Amino acid sequence: MKKISIIGAGVVDVLAGAVDEKIFNFDSTEMDYVKLSFGGDALNQSIVLSRLGKSVKWISKLGDDDAGQQILNYAKKNGVDISGVKVQSNLATGVTVVLVDTKGERRFLTNPHSSLRKLSEEDILPHIDDMADIVSFASLFISSMLDVPAMERLFRRIKTSKRTLALDMKYPARGERLEELSGVLSNADYFFPNESELAALANEEDIDKNISALLSYGLKCAVVKRGGKGCIIATKNERHEIPAYPVEKVVDTTGAGDSFAAGFLWALSEGWQLEDCGKFACAVASCSVEEVGAVAGVTSLEKAMQRYEAVR
Repeated sequence: MKKISIIGAGVVDVLAGAVDEKIFNFDSTEMDYVKLSFGGDALNQSIVLSRLGKSVKWISKLGDDDAGQQILNYAKKNGVDISGVKVQSNLATGVTVVLVDTKGERRFLTNPHSSLRKLSEEDILPHIDDMADIVSFASLFISSMLDVPAMERLFRRIKTSKRTLALDMKYPARGERLEELSGVLSNADYFFPNESELAALANEEDIDKNISALLSYGLKCAVVKRGGKGCIIATKNERHEIPAYPVEKVVDTTGAGDSFAAGFLWALSEGWQLEDCGKFACAVASCSVEEVGAVAGVTSLEKAMQRYEAVR
């Protein structure tokens, strides 16, 4: 069984829903739920992969506070190796308020001075020699301390041992552009942007043009998440359009993209072909959106496998 290393953020989530714009018209509004949970793209990937049966090491940074300890306990309880998590004094652990609307879409309120934005190259470098054959950098553009040159240096170091490197991202809020990322993408094997994130990064709405641009910068495989439309997987020689697994009701899309990426990495580690990796990833993501909380709906390999088998 191949081990997997996951680099990136973990936070405490406070989820509230369902909301609409009227919430700002009242002093107090009753919610269907207000729930304390856990999130952060790297923590989500780690938890899902562990629940699917993989051995996972999570590399991150947290504050030396109650929220940080809660996250560590949660990760450890779910079987994640937390030896790569740095705990720093005088740093607030990231706490994110997640407002979920009636369609399951969400808006995030974050603290830019918390651990969510403070993971640095120096925090990650000590763990490179011990990283697994598959490494996921789940938090592209989240930490202001990991700019493009730092990521290029870091990814070159990771790839010196011929590891498989996968990247995921958030919306490029600081104005990052695709043309700046040639040194990042040329070191990556898989890249998991969603369609709107990629459009913002490329300043182009045409998904086919954007995929071609990714591959032209040296990326080996683009895996574009399309929410309810599934995903597109493309290399220079292959292209697969895979529909989403159908669900009765989307409750909360928080963590769906992270669950998708984790499902893809699970299948990749099993030696599956790209199309099957995409189908399994969609099956895992479908479990996520049916429950409140980033990964609450992803409970076992058996559940995900039943959905995958239904669409093979």
